[in-house]
Amino acid sequence: MGELFRSEEMTLAQLFLQSEAAYCCVSELGELGMVQFRDLNPDVNVFQRKFVNEVRRCEEMDRKLRFVEKEIRKANLAILDTGENPEVPFPRDMIDLEATFEKLENELKEINTNQEALKRNFLELTELKYILRRTQQFFDEAELHHQQMSDPDLLEESSSLLEPSELGRGAPLRLGFVAGVINRERIPTFERMLWRVCRGNVFLRQAEIENPLEDPVAGGQVDKSVFIIFFQGDQLKNRVKKICEGFRASLYPCPETPHERKEMLAGVNTRIDDLQMVLNQTEDHRQRVLQAAAKNIRVWFIKVRKMKAIYHTLNLCNIDVTQKCLIAEVWCPVTDLDSIQFALRRGTERSGSTVPSILNRMQTSQTPPTYNKTNKFTYGFQNIVDAYGIGTYREINPAPYTIITFPFLFAVMFGDFGHGVLLTAFAVWMVLRESRILSQKSENEIFTTVFSGRYIILLMGVFSVYTGLIYNDCFAKTLNMFGSSWSPRAMFHPMGNWTDKTLQSNPNLQLDPAHPNVFSGPYPFGIDPIWNIATNKLTFLNSFKMKMSVILGVVHMVFGVSLSLLNHIYFKRPLNIYFSFIPEIVFMLSLFGYLVILIFYKWCAYDASTSKDAPSLLIHFINMFLFSYSDKTMKYLYNGQRGVQSFLAIVALLCVPCMLVVKPLVLRHQHLKRKHLGTHNFGGIRVGNGPTEEDAEIIQHDQLDTHSEDGEEFNFGDVAVHQAIHTIEYCLGCVSNTASYLRLWALSLAHAQLSEVLWDMVLHLGLSVNNFGGSFLLFFVFAAFAVLTITILLIMEGLSAFLHALRLHWVEFQNKFYCGAGYKFFPFSFESILEGKFEE
Repeated sequence: MGELFRSEEMTLAQLFLQSEAAYCCVSELGELGMVQFRDLNPDVNVFQRKFVNEVRRCEEMDRKLRFVEKEIRKANLAILDTGENPEVPFPRDMIDLEATFEKLENELKEINTNQEALKRNFLELTELKYILRRTQQFFDEAELHHQQMSDPDLLEESSSLLEPSELGRGAPLRLGFVAGVINRERIPTFERMLWRVCRGNVFLRQAEIENPLEDPVAGGQVDKSVFIIFFQGDQLKNRVKKICEGFRASLYPCPETPHERKEMLAGVNTRIDDLQMVLNQTEDHRQRVLQAAAKNIRVWFIKVRKMKAIYHTLNLCNIDVTQKCLIAEVWCPVTDLDSIQFALRRGTERSGSTVPSILNRMQTSQTPPTYNKTNKFTYGFQNIVDAYGIGTYREINPAPYTIITFPFLFAVMFGDFGHGVLLTAFAVWMVLRESRILSQKSENEIFTTVFSGRYIILLMGVFSVYTGLIYNDCFAKTLNMFGSSWSPRAMFHPMGNWTDKTLQSNPNLQLDPAHPNVFSGPYPFGIDPIWNIATNKLTFLNSFKMKMSVILGVVHMVFGVSLSLLNHIYFKRPLNIYFSFIPEIVFMLSLFGYLVILIFYKWCAYDASTSKDAPSLLIHFINMFLFSYSDKTMKYLYNGQRGVQSFLAIVALLCVPCMLVVKPLVLRHQHLKRKHLGTHNFGGIRVGNGPTEEDAEIIQHDQLDTHSEDGEEFNFGDVAVHQAIHTIEYCLGCVSNTASYLRLWALSLAHAQLSEVLWDMVLHLGLSVNNFGGSFLLFFVFAAFAVLTITILLIMEGLSAFLHALRLHWVEFQNKFYCGAGYKFFPFSFESILEGKFEE
């Protein structure tokens, strides 16, 4: 667990890789996932690097695989995922992969092209079939109407309308017609356009096609209608065709005689049957090709993306002038150097090279990346810390403490036994099914986020169960586990003045805790259940939870200040210990630590008989700041309180100039001492009266907080302003941060009151009906109660308490010792690349 409390020790290493072994060595490092490569060619354009052609070839293979994957998903086929992690193919295998993918892509494109052409022909023949059927129906209806007409002029006009080619040359009226198919939603607009352009000199008949037709281009189903337009003259014919072309209507040749139409329909049906058989065979062939590809496409993707990542990494390396060696620089954990050496040895053996790869540790003044090792349990808590800021290299990591304090502070605000059980049950379900859920790879972002914090939710639920038992609160009701320490029957004692009539006629009675035998002693665990029916319940809980919030807040902040001492000791900053940590802890304990002591003292010093005479802690605390003790009627908690409070206030005030002034002056003195009385070594002989080399080293460590760390000139003004800001922020922050912890009190009361309102206004409604209908009503009322409990009290209130606990850790706790000014360690890892956790 040692590596969890502080980030891993990192080192900068130089790798010397033989050209023939570099590919395999980088492959083994990618499988290991413990090194972060630095770009040694920052000024070289990405298109001018050595392995840019290999990267392009990998991108082209990746594009082809994405095309195949798209076709597989379009065919609703499942991609086989066996969880296999294939080895990276050798560079010589790239040609075989390219040939395989090229053949597969060309075959699919050819199948798609042929299938699209066949579907287009099938669509045209299907539309022609419906046109011939509907056109024949139009003419049959007109002929039936013609037989029923008695007017000779109308008879002549109808006959010319029906069969224009069968009339003689002297016919008074000769009509032409066109037939086609158009999308059904365009019919009204199409009809209006025909009427306006042709001035009402055309006759349109249309009928819907019952079955939707498949679009060969888009692939969806389209509703269409058959139409036939009658007109006279070539001018109207040209207008009609242009309108049809504008509305993307398909026109088909339609014979004028019934006999020809019948023959054409028979031929069309025969061709449709033949085409349907060819389409079925084509689709079967396409399915076989895609099924074979679906079995291997995941493995192909892994191989191609690993190859691309390797060549991209090789482009970050320098090439020796002899072109036989690649030089790389990597950040890596010191504890994993042996594993890295072993991976390089495996890569060299796999490539068949006889020259071993060399790893050489380098000395550098650059700040290494921050790397905190995590497992599936600590991962979520580390993410909470990293969301505030990546820790500075080797500083204290707040994550192990957050594992306990975060769910506990959440539970203080969310304390309810019933809600805690529900939250714990949900978290246990996710933990038990985590392997199955991980294998399903859900794309629901909200559920994925919740699932990644399953262990956080588990601890939040467990702690909520504990605080719910402390509060004795379960869905706004109490648990009477040990009876009650209050005994109303004691008021019937001969010394009392209650009777049975008193109990029956008074809904509210006040128990006197000072009365003999009314109060038998403290409740064994948590809060006495009788408080749930007391009229002054809210007053009691307000006082209890407010004081509890102050105690927890002060303890949490003092712990944070104490952790800063570990940072100062590790980084060897004695000035920060003497003039930052000690004044800060003294200031905090003198004021707010003393307040916590007063709270405990008041709880212990006053009992039921003397509680009415207890002085107000808030008034005493304010008077301590103001040194106001002129009120002679003021009661003190203990003898000598005035002197103790005056002494502590003066000590706290003295800590302010100690933090504000002393440290900048000491830094200035050390700077002048190094500047004017430094040592000069000539031939190994020490000259001058300045500090020794060991003293200079100590001074250098002391000045890590100033700009001198970067080799810049010491600026007393900047140091003084920086220290003034830090002092003011800390002193004011102690007051504001302590007040901020009162959110524990506010959120806890709000959650309890919401739960109580939900019980009284929803579930109590179903329980108040004492008949058979009440049980029927209770079924629906309980369903509403369950939905509201989950949505409001568990989700909304839980999210609110989560955010407030997050703020208490980021602002009130971590700012006491955590800088968060580092940058994260991103190792070259195939696992992370394949999961898409970060871009190249």
